[in-house]
Amino acid sequence: MKQMNWRRSLGLICGLAWLPAVLAADPAPAAPLPVTAAPATSTDEVRDIRAQLAPRQFTTLASEIGAKISSLPVPEGSAFKKGQVLVGFDCSLQQAQLNKARAGLSAADKTWSANKRLNELNSIGQVELQVSEAEVMKNRAEVSLMSTMLGKCSITAPFAGRVVEQKMREQQFAQPGQAILDILDDSVLEIEFLAPSRWLSWLKNGTLLQLRVDETGKQYPAKITRIGARVDPVSQSIKLVATIDGHYAELIAGMSGTVVLSQPVSH
Repeated sequence: MKQMNWRRSLGLICGLAWLPAVLAADPAPAAPLPVTAAPATSTDEVRDIRAQLAPRQFTTLASEIGAKISSLPVPEGSAFKKGQVLVGFDCSLQQAQLNKARAGLSAADKTWSANKRLNELNSIGQVELQVSEAEVMKNRAEVSLMSTMLGKCSITAPFAGRVVEQKMREQQFAQPGQAILDILDDSVLEIEFLAPSRWLSWLKNGTLLQLRVDETGKQYPAKITRIGARVDPVSQSIKLVATIDGHYAELIAGMSGTVVLSQPVSH
């Protein structure tokens, strides 16, 4: 038993003697590697924004006189040219009033001419002469007024486009200022949408984008043509207007879709 204890003690002493040498031979832990920025990727950050197609020009045509509608030659959905008659009125009453004004002017002009001859003969007073002259001027104004009214007896197209809606029908009586037709110019379709104002750092006129239209399931090229003049302080957004690049017969105003913008990643 004493012999076994002695051997065990000797082994423990030898192990302790070799421990400093082992620790000295163990290499020191490696220093941590320096942190470096990740290399910039060439992949763009894609953003999708809802938008709607809108015509560049659109308006509502209204009556300027009180008259019965005699014709609406262009039906809803049909195209028309600039200057084409879109609404015709029955202006027989205005024509009769013009004829009456012209007759009155003719009579007043003859009276004034006679009074001028009498004035040369000193056979008429100055007041009577001036009254006859004023009567001529009054009737001329009446003729001019009725001629202008007759010029309102038809409404012509201010631009080429299509009829959106007929708000009145033939044989209905239109009051002054009453809406009759909604028209638009669909030769150029625009896209209006809102984008984050922070994108102003890279957005500019001419920036290319794509419009994915829901109704057709296709994508169409476009480019930004106008940037809003004011940032909304609440939503921190800016209004942008883009134009479809090219003409596509299947696209009509009111269609909606998704604007796809690619934001370049800074290097």
